[in-house]
Amino acid sequence: MLVAPRVRKLLADNPGPYTGPGTNTYLVGERELVVIDPGPDSVEHIDRILTAVGELGARIALILVTHHHSDHLAGADRLRRRSGAPLAAHDGIRHIDRALTHGQRVPADGEWLEVIATPGHASTHLCFLDRPRELLFSGDHILGKGTAVVYPPDGDMQAYLDSLYLLRQYPIRRLLPGHWEPVEDGPAKIAEYIDHRLMREREVLAALHLGADTIEALVARIYPDLDPRLVGAAGGSVRAHLLKLEREGRVVQHGERWYLSDSERTRPCPL
Repeated sequence: MLVAPRVRKLLADNPGPYTGPGTNTYLVGERELVVIDPGPDSVEHIDRILTAVGELGARIALILVTHHHSDHLAGADRLRRRSGAPLAAHDGIRHIDRALTHGQRVPADGEWLEVIATPGHASTHLCFLDRPRELLFSGDHILGKGTAVVYPPDGDMQAYLDSLYLLRQYPIRRLLPGHWEPVEDGPAKIAEYIDHRLMREREVLAALHLGADTIEALVARIYPDLDPRLVGAAGGSVRAHLLKLEREGRVVQHGERWYLSDSERTRPCPL
């Protein structure tokens, strides 16, 4: 499916509560293709990628991965073996051929993709910007639907927010995410994600004001109608917020229980 000039999307058959319809794999270029996020280790999906490449009369010149989670990375080695193309990613990912750094430009069939380091959802997370088209391959940093999970210890809420703030400095009109459909208004979606995370932080503080003191109790109060399959992810995000607030001196932890700090208790309830 053509989703932008010189960009085709292939959907991996790995639907689920965290992956939505599945992982999006992108083929960038016309002849010397860059493959972004080969997806899970699925023979069928890798076959689909190679068939699409053959139908274009092209070859794979480079494989890029946004981060190390298995629904994005696991198929990379199989695709590398079958295509002969090198694998490039964050240097925190093992067994890659090329390490990518923030600000680096990656060739893409006569054009360039700019590497933007966006830790938070994962410590290894990178986004890739097609600057002339103001098009961002956003991986799991920003999704086409819902919000990204930030699950400690690899996930970090302050880093995630800082990465969202960083993206506001770039010319981004449109997003091609790792899951769900393209986002047509990039700046609005970035602002929405920032507002959502700040709202969740206020909800965590409000729940602590009202006496919830464990992650389970906080999740139950903040997400009363949550799909049971997503309770673990919600707990991870709540923990990430708590760890950020702890570093700021606004909450304290005693065993499995969390409390407002003395200074925070004197402030009005945020909601």
